[in-house]
Amino acid sequence: MGHSHWVSSPQEKSWRAGRFWWDCSQPDTSPHPLRALILDLDALSNIDVDGHRVVFNAAFAAHGLPIQWGVARYRQLLALHDERQRVTAELRKRCVGPDCDVLTEVLADEICMTKDMMFDEMILDAGLTPRPGLEDLVNDAFLAGLPVGVVAAGRRRWTEPLVRQLIGDGLVETVVTTDDVSAPGAELYRHALAELGVAGHDALAMVGSATGLRNADGAGMAGVLIDPDAGAAAPGAVAVRPDFAGADALRLPACQRLHTQWWAQRSPTAA
Repeated sequence: MGHSHWVSSPQEKSWRAGRFWWDCSQPDTSPHPLRALILDLDALSNIDVDGHRVVFNAAFAAHGLPIQWGVARYRQLLALHDERQRVTAELRKRCVGPDCDVLTEVLADEICMTKDMMFDEMILDAGLTPRPGLEDLVNDAFLAGLPVGVVAAGRRRWTEPLVRQLIGDGLVETVVTTDDVSAPGAELYRHALAELGVAGHDALAMVGSATGLRNADGAGMAGVLIDPDAGAAAPGAVAVRPDFAGADALRLPACQRLHTQWWAQRSPTAA
């Protein structure tokens, strides 16, 4: 099960929610009212560029390789499907390692294993920062009594402390990791929905990648893509934003509006 030990009592929630302006509006009579927010780890911070890239550079150094991925190069490599493919592509590009492809792939495997071992210890000291506006949205949800969950394709031992580092204590109701499910992907979101007692169409996902968007959709959720490198539109996204801030910030009322519009367009009675 996902851990939900940061939960506040129902009495505390109702006390808080009753004193804020968004609770004074008319009751939500939409077929799918927004009842929860579920964010993936990539939506919270730029984990790939500021986390995984940094640890990979340390792994290259540990193997005595003169490779240091810059931000631009790493973003290019993110087009490849997985970490092993990225490392293999870099080794071949630089002609590092034996000519034999098999041995080059073995070296790539060793680098990835080293990176995995270093990641748990390094990620909490990588200086990751929350995306702009994230704290405002999470505080909005907390004060309105709207539960927030976080899903992560990683182990609980580093995910939970990282979530606390990025968001703070007491604001997230459940954190679901690969320790909780037999297979990552959409199952992470389904598990989080079950933990929160919310149906997929009554929750809004905030994801940091196209993969996260597909996974949220697989769990029946509408999703907002948070990616500063994405274009103005992404197939299947409710909206695409570089972060949670800006002129049209992703505060709770904006999330409620986007969620309502998304499902209204998919209603059988929609024009």
